Amino acid sequence: MVEHQRVRFTLRVDDVDYFVASPPDRPPTIGGPAEEEDTKAPVCPEKSYGKMKKGQQQQQQQGSLTIVRRSSGKKGEYGREGPDDAALEAVDLATENLPAVDTPDACDKAALRLRALLRQLQHGEISADLLSKNLMFAVKVLETVYIDETKEPRKKEEEVKGDTEKEKSKEQPTNQLQVQRRLRTPVWASRRLADDDDELSEVQPDAVPPEVREWLTATFTRQVGPTKRRSEEKPKFKSVAHAIRAGIFVDRIYRRVTSSALMQFPPSVVKVLKTLDDWSFDVFALNEATNRQPIKYLTYDLLNRYGLFHKFKMVPSTLENFLTRIEEGYCKYRNPYHNNLHAADVAQTVHYMLCQTGLMNWLTDLEIFATLVAALIHDFEHTGTTNNFHVMSGTETALLYNDRAVLENHHISAAFRLLKEEDCNILQSLSAEEYREFRSLVIDMVLATDMSFHFQQLKNMKSILSLGENKVDKSKVLSLVLHCCDISHPAKRWDLHHRWTTRLLEEFFRQGDMERELGLPFSPLCDRNNTMIAESQIGFIDFIVEPSMGVCSDMLELILTPQPPTTTATTTQPPQGATDIGSNVPGPSKSENKTAIKKPWVNCLVENKRIWKEKALHETAFKKKKETAEESEDQPTTNQKKEEESSEKVT
Repeated sequence: MVEHQRVRFTLRVDDVDYFVASPPDRPPTIGGPAEEEDTKAPVCPEKSYGKMKKGQQQQQQQGSLTIVRRSSGKKGEYGREGPDDAALEAVDLATENLPAVDTPDACDKAALRLRALLRQLQHGEISADLLSKNLMFAVKVLETVYIDETKEPRKKEEEVKGDTEKEKSKEQPTNQLQVQRRLRTPVWASRRLADDDDELSEVQPDAVPPEVREWLTATFTRQVGPTKRRSEEKPKFKSVAHAIRAGIFVDRIYRRVTSSALMQFPPSVVKVLKTLDDWSFDVFALNEATNRQPIKYLTYDLLNRYGLFHKFKMVPSTLENFLTRIEEGYCKYRNPYHNNLHAADVAQTVHYMLCQTGLMNWLTDLEIFATLVAALIHDFEHTGTTNNFHVMSGTETALLYNDRAVLENHHISAAFRLLKEEDCNILQSLSAEEYREFRSLVIDMVLATDMSFHFQQLKNMKSILSLGENKVDKSKVLSLVLHCCDISHPAKRWDLHHRWTTRLLEEFFRQGDMERELGLPFSPLCDRNNTMIAESQIGFIDFIVEPSMGVCSDMLELILTPQPPTTTATTTQPPQGATDIGSNVPGPSKSENKTAIKKPWVNCLVENKRIWKEKALHETAFKKKKETAEESEDQPTTNQKKEEESSEKVT
């Protein structure tokens, strides 16, 4: 006859203890093997047995194994029940047709069954068989969510065992020790969900569904032929486990790709880029340090600083190809001014506006990305001539864009055609909606750099600022910022501004030479023989740059000023110290509440204009001296003619 052991099991669900009753032939007492394993039970089984209901004791006498709730006399002790009672009562825990564990809604069904089990345990009793079956179902669902790669580790263990035997035959104790350590490592310790220490090589391709492998192939490799799946379709996963595997696989691939093949910066470039946050950044020094490739290194650094490289999952080789092609496009016509150096200077100035004024906190990552790219491509493939020259000479570009913003339209079109190429497409991770927003912002910003829109743009922004509301359209704000950065070199340090002025005027003079050859009238500032450089720069600062920077400053201060909390007026009397329309009570003005920003361009404009005025005096004196010399040269000629005429009369 087999003697029954006195066994006590403890099941903890939401901090509630449940005890399994002993067989009916003997009263339950403390002891048995289970007691040695669990000695922390707060209540003795004898006391729990004495608190059983009458019906429960009868069931125990019949020899059935039941789960009994330990009552505490308090209601609501076990927390909220989750779904309503009607939904929990409707759950059939005894059904044999349990849902498949790999279906998308298996987790929800398992959670509902666990709550139904908890409810029955709180209100009465439940058979151990029913409890065991439903708990096993929940366990299987949870196991399915985790990565199940037991087949691969077993194969690896078999391979390791084979390697162990080979190592023994070769008598290599060091390698044998390594193999033994690998054999002792349990599977669950080497396979964990989203483990940062896992290597990409440990992920087996068989663990990823075919549709995910197809998507990875289309994303990270070049496709010669058309893919089977349409671009607008999204990968469909058969279960939650497949989706988790796909996410882990993609994340590991991306980490491996981004951690390798990153562009290396020479020490000289790193030294120059340390001053990237300065207003008067020396882009000429960067040009020398980068071997005439300022766009490549500066843009790469900016995208990393704003976290856009990782945010939009750019492939390093694709980004490098794109920047190289952009650099080549700027050097296509060998312009003195509108070249890759100017693009890098404008991009750095935009970075200052974003970073040092706090404008970046007002924008989303996508808007910052669009702003930097717009600054980068705003003069892409510039011909070194003005829009007016294209219209007057009837070039193909003017015919293509119907004489409207000829160059600006070309910059945008050429840049987006480049982005369509597979090895230059840095926008491949954007959704369709994000791409439309990105493209719209870039188009608006680059078109706003057309100088024919300058005065209308300032007028519109002034009228918006006069309303005193900081709800300004972001596209208009970014367009004005890029336009001001495009013409900002007179507001930089004098040595930088003077070099830019020399380059710009040389480009103008080259256009004037072409206009002379074509028989066209000279465009403003394009006649190299009659242009007053100092006076032209003073006028450019007074009428173009200074007003633009002033409006831009006011705009930034307005939109970056936090709005006071809106409160509903419950009294007719205004608060003390407040101002009201038509009231003479003094109060704080709106300008006092504005967020002040740094304006380093103000001092630079004053200093540069002072130097140009001094040069203008020298230019005027030199011009008068030249005219006097020309008159003195002409004077002997006239006297000689008079003498010849008088001699002829005498003859």
